[in-house]
Amino acid sequence: MKELHIDLETFSSTDLGKCGLYKYSESPDFEITLFGYSVDGGEVHVVDLMKGEKIPEQIIEAIKDESVIKTAHNAMFERVCLSRFLGLPPHTYLNPRSWHCTLIWSAYLGLPLALKDVGYVLKLDKQKLEEGKELVKYFCVPCSPTKTNNYRTRNMPDDAPEKWELFKAYNKRDVETEMEIQQRLEKYPVPDEVWEEYWLDQEINDRGVRVDLTLVDKAISMDEASKTELTQKAQEITNLENPNSAIQLKHYLSTIGVDVESLGKKQVKEMLKEASPEVKEILELRLQLAKSSVKKYQAMKNASCSDDRARGMFQFYGANRTGRFSGRLIQLQNLPQNHLPDLAEARSLVRNGDYEVVKLLYEDVPDTLSQLVRTAFIPSEGKKYIVADFSAIEARVIAWFAGEKWRLDAFKNGEDIYCASASQMFHVPVVKHGVNGELRQKGKIAELALGYGGSVGAMKAMGALDMGLDEEELEDIVTMWRGASPNITKFWWDVDSAAMKAVKEKTTVKLHHGITFTYKSGLLFITLTSGRKLSYVKPRIGINQFGGECITYEGVGSTKKWERIDTYGPKLVENIVQATARDILCFAMKNLSNQKIVMTVHDEIIVEVDKETTVKEISDIMGQTPPWAEGLLLRADGYECEFYKKD
Repeated sequence: MKELHIDLETFSSTDLGKCGLYKYSESPDFEITLFGYSVDGGEVHVVDLMKGEKIPEQIIEAIKDESVIKTAHNAMFERVCLSRFLGLPPHTYLNPRSWHCTLIWSAYLGLPLALKDVGYVLKLDKQKLEEGKELVKYFCVPCSPTKTNNYRTRNMPDDAPEKWELFKAYNKRDVETEMEIQQRLEKYPVPDEVWEEYWLDQEINDRGVRVDLTLVDKAISMDEASKTELTQKAQEITNLENPNSAIQLKHYLSTIGVDVESLGKKQVKEMLKEASPEVKEILELRLQLAKSSVKKYQAMKNASCSDDRARGMFQFYGANRTGRFSGRLIQLQNLPQNHLPDLAEARSLVRNGDYEVVKLLYEDVPDTLSQLVRTAFIPSEGKKYIVADFSAIEARVIAWFAGEKWRLDAFKNGEDIYCASASQMFHVPVVKHGVNGELRQKGKIAELALGYGGSVGAMKAMGALDMGLDEEELEDIVTMWRGASPNITKFWWDVDSAAMKAVKEKTTVKLHHGITFTYKSGLLFITLTSGRKLSYVKPRIGINQFGGECITYEGVGSTKKWERIDTYGPKLVENIVQATARDILCFAMKNLSNQKIVMTVHDEIIVEVDKETTVKEISDIMGQTPPWAEGLLLRADGYECEFYKKD
């Protein structure tokens, strides 16, 4: 036996969506109900465990045998569930290194992640059965007790024999569908290096990160108390039944002569600049009541397993095309920042439940709790965190690709890139907090907004006006930045021309640094310097909104639906740069794999280490340039902490 295709149906009273897979499988009533499998692409069998059937011993041994490849769609689910089924010790899991995943394979080729959607896009003969969603709801989660169902809390096979037989057919079809996906995609195999990265990702998900549940519980209680007080205060001022209702609050504001279209966070902050004292008080209460980041405390509590570690927080290849990691459950990618100067003291007060003291010292309780969210992640006893982050990784990569010498020199000399950019734009020396220091802000917003073809709109979206820039000067800043970065702008259009030629002529076009554009069998591949490929499905030449030619392809768009998407040189450069930054991060993660990596957030790696391990050791390892990126200057900075925080 070389390969085993698997699909499971399971039951658990724990909410999979809220609590995640690991806690789901920990539930005392968790069980596998159906086990669908195929050996080496042969006939699909379904083992009905609810009817007393047993998984054949040779299949059990194959699951344990690391020389046999186990393949599933979203293989993490099958691997973790089978770990519980096989009776592995708590919080230990089957080695991911003998598992392949057709979801990852689909993502690698720019296809959707869901099995149903992949089947639809590939127009498979054996599509996922439409009835599946309803059957899963019926057999896989608890049901509400009613007089009609004799007050039962779970539907069993004998409660609906016909549905159960259909459920078995559904289980069988899922195995058939994932096998057909593999057959369709086998011409484009996932490179071994990417599987290595996937296995490392699975190890990090299995390890999880420790959560300070005492802090979490106190923060949740404190938030509830604060919201009660704030709501009462808002009610006293407005006489509204629910002052947190946007509709009710808009009506109230109109009665006092303030008409507003939106009460979104951005709009409210703008209104506060010119609001009367009465209106200002109401709007500030609105912001406090609308604070949503404290919901992350509840997410942490939901996801924490019986050993107080939250698991399953990372989706490998979650970002379409670039392959960057995305967040699950707690969503580590958008954690609020912390700016409290006495962060440890504030944390201690909240952890002790000193609500009145917190209120007295910090006034805005929701904001304080928000700033403490990161600190709920703590290392194991006797350990510490070292947080290491790449410095300006995307700016370094694009400068390296484009050969923008002054930028490369700035990085080589350890200069502030925002000052260097402003200096290049305005042709004067710029020093942070020194000569012409006021220009640094313009260099900063330009660097953040314009690297991938952005213009005035991108600068506004990045917050240029909030930073104090005048709208009238934005166009000039765009012009100056592009003038100061001629090689980057040239790189945009070199990429555009190469991609257009590859699609038009169905050929291969090579650029510098090993970047290659290849049209093959209805796909556009961009081979990166690292050797990894970005994939664009069914590319063709279309017409953009300005009446010019552009490349279009099929993918998951802004609507979260499969649709045709326009692209052009700067957008492709953004994909190339971000994908390369991702590959550099993965190179660093592999180099640090002998350490306990617990989290990765954007370009940051968090490791749980012994007290003796130094920041320099971790930063030096992380800052190593991959062998395929000769000449790229990297720098990683780090710090240590007793709880997770932004330095």
